[in-house]
Amino acid sequence: MKTDVFKLTGDRAELERMLDESEKAAKYSDLDKKQTIRLRLLAEELIGMVPELVEYVTGDFWIESEGKAFELHISATLDDMFSADRDKLMSLSKSGKNAAAKGIMGKIRSAFETMLFEYASLPPEIYNDYYTMGMMPEPYYYSSLWSLEQYRQAAEQNEDAWDELEKSIVANLADDVVVGIKGKNVDIIVKKNFA
Repeated sequence: MKTDVFKLTGDRAELERMLDESEKAAKYSDLDKKQTIRLRLLAEELIGMVPELVEYVTGDFWIESEGKAFELHISATLDDMFSADRDKLMSLSKSGKNAAAKGIMGKIRSAFETMLFEYASLPPEIYNDYYTMGMMPEPYYYSSLWSLEQYRQAAEQNEDAWDELEKSIVANLADDVVVGIKGKNVDIIVKKNFA
């Protein structure tokens, strides 16, 4: 099942409707109360990035489920006004640095932004071939990919990174989070199987 697709906006009422959609999806899949709360928490963490993202991307949010396996999706494309110059985005930060790279959600957002600008920095005659060459079927059809599961494995050797994982709602509830670039879109997919 696929839920309604929502345009990414900073509108609070629209953000609340996105969260309500997680509860509808949970009800449709017969999740119990605890599972429904966990799905909503994952949606809250993902949707929490939307107000900052909409300043420089256009995109959509939706949820897909098969049985009790869920995927929460954000798919976005860099807004044309930012596509030529990453410095414009960085200037939105008060410090001029990507300070949001702290915490797991900050790392997810950083991977997302890096992939957006990776795509935007290539000349059009190159990126079409570059991003479609060698694509493989899911989950590897992305030309660049960041995975929370891979991060977890690497973090086992780093005390600070592991501590950060233990404090993260997403890291504790999600089975995996994948950030990947496919064509002009960058996708964030939060995966959780309640079965």
